[in-house]
Parts: sequence; structure tokens; C-alpha cells
Amino acid sequence: MSLLRCILGDLRGRGQLLRTFVTSPLSSTIRPTRRDVRPPQQVRFLSQGRDSAAAAKLKLRTRLLVTLLFGGGIMAVWWFVHWEKQQKLRRQRVEQLRQVALGQGTFSLLDHHGRRRTKQDFLGSWVLLYFGFTHCPDICPDELDKLSAVVASLDRDASLPPVQPLFITVDPDRDDVAALARYVQDFHPRLIGLTGTTEEVKHAGRDYRVYASAGPKDEDGDYIVDHTILIYLVSPDGLFLDYYNRMKNQEQIAESVKNHINSYVRI
Repeated sequence: MSLLRCILGDLRGRGQLLRTFVTSPLSSTIRPTRRDVRPPQQVRFLSQGRDSAAAAKLKLRTRLLVTLLFGGGIMAVWWFVHWEKQQKLRRQRVEQLRQVALGQGTFSLLDHHGRRRTKQDFLGSWVLLYFGFTHCPDICPDELDKLSAVVASLDRDASLPPVQPLFITVDPDRDDVAALARYVQDFHPRLIGLTGTTEEVKHAGRDYRVYASAGPKDEDGDYIVDHTILIYLVSPDGLFLDYYNRMKNQEQIAESVKNHINSYVRI
């Protein structure tokens, strides 16, 4: 009988212990872990948001591309219209120069080496031409120095073709081949001196409307020749394009020649 009470008491003790363990605070902290799973509707909204942002970026890029293409097209059309206008103005300028009838003739003269040279020898080249005489005390040397400096300045620009300097005498009686050979040595190394008979020289001068008149001789037989003081620019087609008087300095002439070369339209 006592044995049965011991067994029942032991079972009651163990039941009390089990109830204490189940209801203890420790059991409340041990819970199964769950993943943070969002509802399907929320996932769908997030996906739609990302798609909308991507579509907005694509639309923005498309608009930018269309704007750039449209703007580029407008610029291309403007440039073409501007270019056509400039070409038309240049053609009109060439036609006007043709009507001037200045420098359209030809000449046949001897260079400072004694070789016969004609205008055709210089076609295809840009030419800076000056009429003067070797006994000129100051003006001709000054103008030829300026002409030489212009040619040297243009030579330093590799994008430009070489410019040929020419000197035609208005005093053939004293400026023979030997006199010209000595004279041109003081200026640009490419300078070519030209002379000839009195009629040949007058013919070349008339073609450029050059005035030249010998003054009275002094007691030593020396005289001054009054003449037109201009530097002429001649295109590769042999057409007169521009002229420069004594008031134009080296920089102004060089800039003008450069502009003519860059805007040149071959005919």
C-alpha cells in the first residue's frame, strides 16, 4: 500500500515539473522562424514600379535622341544654305572681276635669268605683283620689302599654297636682265624680276592699268619714274582679285591674301 502511494506521488511530481517547464518564460521565447515573405499583391506593385521607371528612362532617352537629330538636321540645313549663299556671292564676285577687264591679258617678258616668261607660266599659282624700277630711292624698296614679308608670313602657314612674288619694271631702258638680277637678291628668294622691250613693258603695264612716266633727267642723266604704287593679287586663274596701296601694312595684306585663298572658287 505504501508502495502504491510512492508511485503515485512520483507521477504527480513529474506532471507538476512538466507543467512548470511548459509554462515557463523560456518556452515563450522559442518560436519557429519565418521568412519575410511579402504578399503577392505587394510584389506585383514593386515590379510594376520598376517597369514604369525603366519605361520613363527609355522615353527620356528617345526624346533626347529625337531632339538631337532634329537639332542636327536644322544645323545641317542652315550650314548648307549659308554655304550656298557664300558660293553664290563668290561666283558673283568672280563675274564682277571678269567685267573689270583688269589683268586679263597676257605678257611676254624676260626674267632676271634671261628666260622668256609669259602669264601662262604663272597660271595655277597665287601671285603678288608689283610694278616699279630699280633706281627708285625709297618707295619701291619699301613696297618690295613689305611684299617679301607678306610672302614669308604666308609661307609659315602650312595650310596655304605658296605665293609667287613678281616684280615688273617700268623702266626697261635701265633695268635690263643683269640689273634685275642684282636687284632681286635683296628681297624674297622667290622674287622674279621681269623686263623686256619698251613696248613689251608698256603692254604688261596697260593690262593692269599701271601709270608710268619718266621725269626729267638731272645733270648726271638720272631720273625718277612716276608710277602707280600698288601690289596686285592675282588668282591661279590669272584674274586680278585685289590690290593693296601704301596704307596697307604687312599684317593687313597677309590676312587679306589668306582670306582670298580660303574663299577661292576655281572657274
